[in-house]
Amino acid sequence: MESDSRNVLDNLSCAVVLLDRSLLISSLNAAAENVLGISQRRAIGEPLLQLLGDEPELRDILARVIETGEHYANELILAPTEAHREVRTIDCRVSPISTGRAVLLVEMIDVTRRAKITRDNALLIQHGAGRQMIRQLAHEIKNPLGGIRGAAQLLARQLPEPSLHEYTDVIISETDRLAGLVDTLLGPGGPPRKEPVNVHELLEYVVRLVSAGEQRLVTIHRDYDAGLPDISLDRDQIVQAILNLVQNATAALEGQGNITLRTRAATNFTIGDVRHRVIASIEIEDDGPGIPRELQDSVFYPLVTTRPDGTGLGLPAAQELISRHGGLIEFESRPGRTVFLVRLPLDQQEGVAV
Repeated sequence: MESDSRNVLDNLSCAVVLLDRSLLISSLNAAAENVLGISQRRAIGEPLLQLLGDEPELRDILARVIETGEHYANELILAPTEAHREVRTIDCRVSPISTGRAVLLVEMIDVTRRAKITRDNALLIQHGAGRQMIRQLAHEIKNPLGGIRGAAQLLARQLPEPSLHEYTDVIISETDRLAGLVDTLLGPGGPPRKEPVNVHELLEYVVRLVSAGEQRLVTIHRDYDAGLPDISLDRDQIVQAILNLVQNATAALEGQGNITLRTRAATNFTIGDVRHRVIASIEIEDDGPGIPRELQDSVFYPLVTTRPDGTGLGLPAAQELISRHGGLIEFESRPGRTVFLVRLPLDQQEGVAV
């Protein structure tokens, strides 16, 4: 009978873990071995929280169930661990139980892929709404600007005293500044002019551009996948997108910290609702303070920024340029680690809807 129960548990796709009062593992099934990244033999007697990166929210839930005897369910975002290098999204349910030494039953389902598709679609919707808003705003602003500038020039010719030209010069100068801002909002026009590009050469070019400015104590590290092939891209557009991301990372560090440029290839990767056979992932990571949680759902909207001197246009413009190549920019952020991930299909003619 016990053997039959064990077989049933091991055939469940849901991870099941039993914990004693000290939150040590007393039993687990095969699915839990995959989620925790540890064999059953090694897991027995180990603290569950330690295997999950000492997730504080889960710690609170486990303590609450022991104290109240109630059931709790929550979605957890697990930080990378030695066994799992990527951030994971877990549906977690905790129930009181009384069997042997076990007092808690923990059920976990890894929903990272489902959550990623949902998040990608949300980013695409956000990008589409932001792009429409940008274009409407830009056209509403640009038309009157020409009239204001022309009127100021005519007024300057009628002024009797040259000293008064200072005021019309201010009007013209500020009008030109706003026109430049509008052009930035609209972004480069036309479809991408693609040609084979070495991504690492492109990244090194961006590093040279950034290094020409004041970096102070910012250190740039490289972690490149030498096997990444050339990709058919519009070089200027991708340089601008990556430059925006690297400049944002530099600004977030406020003159001191580390930026890591990383490239990888990923197979069977989904961008939005399209699965690609292989993609290139370009990552820009910094060890700054991170994006405030209240802004994380809106950073790709125009005019959203955390910096007093920021325009809030860099990220929407970068997303627009990457989207023209069938790609998407994602991000992960917490204090001490923010990563913007540029996903680009290697063969942009392929892709299967999922």
